Amino acid sequence: MCGIVGLFDITGKRQFNRSLLNDMNNSQTHRGPDESGLHLEAGVALGHRRLSIIDLSSGQQPLFNHDQSIVVTYNGEIYNFKSLRKILQKEGHQFKTHCDTEVIVYAWAQWGEKCVDHFRGMFAFALWDRNKQQFFLARDRLGIKPLYYSLLNDGQFIFSSELKALKVHPDLPKEIDPQALEDYFAYGYVPEPKTIYQQVYKLKPGFSLLLTPQSKTLPEPQQYWDIPFKAHEKMDEREAGEELLRQLKEAVDIRMEAEVPLGAFLSGGVDSSAVVAAMAGLSDDPVKTCSISFGDPKFNETQYAQQIADQFKTNHHVEQVDPEDFSLIDKLTELYDEPYADSSALPTYRVCELAKKDVTVVLSGDGGDENLAGYRRYRWHLIEEQTRAFLPSAIRRPLFGTLGTVYPKLDWMPKVFRAKSTFESLARNPIEGWLHTVSHYSDKQRQQLFSSQMHSDLQGYNAVNVLQGYADQAPTDHPQSLVQYLDLKTYLVGDILTKVDRASMAHALEVRVPLLDHKLVEWMSGLPPELKLKNAEGKYIFKKALETQLPKDILYRKKMGFSVPLANWFRGPLKQKVIDSLLSDDLLDNGYFNPAFIQKLVKQHFSGQRDNSATIWSLLMYASFQRQN
Repeated sequence: MCGIVGLFDITGKRQFNRSLLNDMNNSQTHRGPDESGLHLEAGVALGHRRLSIIDLSSGQQPLFNHDQSIVVTYNGEIYNFKSLRKILQKEGHQFKTHCDTEVIVYAWAQWGEKCVDHFRGMFAFALWDRNKQQFFLARDRLGIKPLYYSLLNDGQFIFSSELKALKVHPDLPKEIDPQALEDYFAYGYVPEPKTIYQQVYKLKPGFSLLLTPQSKTLPEPQQYWDIPFKAHEKMDEREAGEELLRQLKEAVDIRMEAEVPLGAFLSGGVDSSAVVAAMAGLSDDPVKTCSISFGDPKFNETQYAQQIADQFKTNHHVEQVDPEDFSLIDKLTELYDEPYADSSALPTYRVCELAKKDVTVVLSGDGGDENLAGYRRYRWHLIEEQTRAFLPSAIRRPLFGTLGTVYPKLDWMPKVFRAKSTFESLARNPIEGWLHTVSHYSDKQRQQLFSSQMHSDLQGYNAVNVLQGYADQAPTDHPQSLVQYLDLKTYLVGDILTKVDRASMAHALEVRVPLLDHKLVEWMSGLPPELKLKNAEGKYIFKKALETQLPKDILYRKKMGFSVPLANWFRGPLKQKVIDSLLSDDLLDNGYFNPAFIQKLVKQHFSGQRDNSATIWSLLMYASFQRQN
């Protein structure tokens, strides 16, 4: 795994500053502590930080083809590089290394922009072809690896793996994007292609970008892949389950090649346990696994992880996280470079820290919930959709709108009595309702949070536009498949994969994600929705197929996840930090927020009247970003 960075002149052939390129490159040293490489020529500057995984003795980057006319800087792993190498050799291309990077330059030489169609893996790369005078960037299909870019006012195009490298450039505009701020407080992250800055973007997953020295303006990125949701020919449950496990085994197998120590995250959940089971069946040596303990039984899954470790005789390591482990709060902003509000980033950072003690590469179970309908919210969405179908909008909107307004917010009561959010969701259309389900701040809360000037700057923009844009292009209209598609395009990329990439690369740890193998994702998307969610059981077909390999108490126990006791922290050891951060003049007077609403949120939480921990955390992360920006 690596860090990439570079500059390209879309107006001509200027000479770039080597010292600036080096500073930008070294800002990402954590992503690649093993080696550093730079290449500069008229109009082009490329940098690379290397974490050596395959072909340790060669494969340094930037890497060239045989006549030095094509050069690439690349972050990722192409898992099918050996088979591609054979194909390209038959076409006459001569290789000098045994690394996957070299496959990219010759795949470009052979297929041009279509080269990405041949890659199976996770990647972000930039390539310069001097003969064609073309500069090409691409990001993998699911967005496992990041790629940021900006076109500066003087025609310099700059890109990097992390936003921090772009911020090194003295000419980078850093004006806050009001729409990105609206998105952040809705989703808890800034969804692609936006960043928190107006003139900086993320290349969306499954997209590429082609530039030339005469581009003059920034062309639109081009999509080369999407999740098909194309139904398979009819198969029964047994056949579907067997094929699912066969494809998972293959996806795991191709991710087990490395010349450095390799292991797996093991939470004791279905997905990580399935990955470890597959690894154990493919390896002659014990699999190295790791997990973290929270101490508090409400958040602790280590007994289940240990059960799987014992069953498959893994070399298992467990480390307990201090229940008061909030020392990383300000560190998170440094890692993520822009506001990011998933508090599970704290334990994720710690489990990556633990894994790095023994391995350099780990496999994870990320992606199972989005692909196979594992989240409980899918079940509730289907129930809401049935209600929407039963009641016409003219009746449903005023009825549930009124109920949502008058029904009290009972955070302290059992879930069965907390119907306010459900009523509010039912008063909306399906896409608006889904945003209400997943949002950190509801529409009403964001209306109250922002200042009148901020609302004016938004000019009617609403965060639901992100979801609506994807819904309009979705290859499915099935209610369940549609929201899975939305999650794969937004939550998976902007939250889950961003969290894992930054937390792992902070420790120079590579994370591979077999459940996000694009061929497996394509196949899973074609399964009937009722095989993914059946009788209120998410990941139904996956669990049924795994019954011969994993204990039922692992498969069918309640999902826990990486939870953090924020509510108690904010009323206890972090109370003063909340006061200092959220009630300071710096935040309250920045022009974006309504001070009275923030003061109300804090007062309600401190008094125990409401659990506002999620909304306070979002503000706390923004305040931390503002201090460091």
